[in-house]
Amino acid sequence: MILTALALVLAGPAPAWLARSAWPSRVPRAALVLWQALALAALLSALGAGLSVGTLAVLNERPGTGMLILHGLAFAFTVLVLARLLWSAHTLGVSLRARRRRHRQLVDLLGRDDRRAPGAHILEAPSPFAYCVPGLQSRLVVSSSALEALGDDELRAVLEHERAHSRARHDLVLEGFTALHNAFPRVVRSRAALDSAAGLVEMLADDAARRRTGALPLGRALARLAGAPVPAGAMGSGSVTPLARIQRLAAPGDEVHRSLAAAVYAGAAAIVTVPTLTVAAPWLAELSAYV
Repeated sequence: MILTALALVLAGPAPAWLARSAWPSRVPRAALVLWQALALAALLSALGAGLSVGTLAVLNERPGTGMLILHGLAFAFTVLVLARLLWSAHTLGVSLRARRRRHRQLVDLLGRDDRRAPGAHILEAPSPFAYCVPGLQSRLVVSSSALEALGDDELRAVLEHERAHSRARHDLVLEGFTALHNAFPRVVRSRAALDSAAGLVEMLADDAARRRTGALPLGRALARLAGAPVPAGAMGSGSVTPLARIQRLAAPGDEVHRSLAAAVYAGAAAIVTVPTLTVAAPWLAELSAYV
């Protein structure tokens, strides 16, 4: 039951608390690892609850009625999470890849090249936008309006941002968070992890572009492209507004927050390992007594 309670806490209240914190924007890479640790710990706790309940219920010769009910609820919760995870991962992967494949085909058919945006596909559109269609064969897409609105240094900053998404495969990170989000029942899960992860990968791409082009061109480009539409399946801005991203660019990079990043990495490791040592180890010891 402790593992079940831990899974519920890690799936709901803990992400909601972390999402309200301000420090993740200073160390987005470490914060993203922490979010991944929370999601992994929640999943492992849910699966561990079902495993421990199933084995100990069998080994206990005369379990009480109340204990049987509690064990049954914990086991049912575990089975539900596992089934939803497998189904979500399958359906999400199939639908996203099909949507992105069709999108790439349309971009290849309708797009044109431009010497100002090497490697990008230019689409004729009245709205200024730029985005990445992720995948093994990713596409950088820029509208003709964005091409006209952005200066050369601003356009380069935008392209570096989108290339960072493609190189780091941020789409797989968000796909994993989406599958885990859908795995837990609606009444106990929180969108905080998914929304925060989407914002953090945008910050990471901003940092990559800032290192290559500088903060000023990227900030001006973000201002010009604020509110730009992003198709389903493409890399978007998550829960972080363009204004917040621009303000963040004026702050020092994450290299000056190494001690904070180290502490966050240590916390992420502890979130995964401590529950295993404090809960699973005693269960294994009790199980070994019956063998």
